Amino acid sequence: MNAAAPAVHQAAALLLGYPGPDWPARRTLVRGCLIELGTPAAAPLLRFCAAVDGVPVLDLASAYVRTFDRSRRRTLHLTYYTDGDTRRRGGTLAALKTHYRAHGWAPPEDELPDHLPLLLEFAARCPAPGSRLLRDHRAALELLRMALTDHGSPYADILCAVCDTLPGPAPADRAAALALARSGPPTETVGLAPFAATTPAAPSPVEGTGR
Repeated sequence: MNAAAPAVHQAAALLLGYPGPDWPARRTLVRGCLIELGTPAAAPLLRFCAAVDGVPVLDLASAYVRTFDRSRRRTLHLTYYTDGDTRRRGGTLAALKTHYRAHGWAPPEDELPDHLPLLLEFAARCPAPGSRLLRDHRAALELLRMALTDHGSPYADILCAVCDTLPGPAPADRAAALALARSGPPTETVGLAPFAATTPAAPSPVEGTGR
């Protein structure tokens, strides 16, 4: 396992959280810790911090909702990429919750256990089982990374940092990532249609900030 992975996962979990009133302090804390860490693995996360520097919290919160909550192709709920709107998803979510509890960690009850910031928090606290979970959801992570890149979102850098902690080669393109997703546990693919390649909408100034 990459020695910097737990720190990258913790930073990514904090940066992917909803930008509420605590956002300026949270961003400043994470940025300072990443600079002190002094690892190349932190570079994409620092790019994200720089891209949103100075963006008013309300503007960033609005962009966050448009980016993650109003698009199935960019959802932070990872089991949707593999299970879609199928009956199997409920069992997958229950298994995730059981997995967390087996390792002594109880996520908040008001959030689904497949929410990416929760998986990243778990991976930071319990590196070995957490990293295995992220590897199991690699297809979802890569699809989300590609969708954010297509959207011109600065959040793509956070997904790049997370995907860089995973071993082995990344899927070459969206088709390969979709094939990887479909080769997983689900046997139904209802709900995967939104992830087919489409022409991305023009990003807003906030969503298009970055690389």
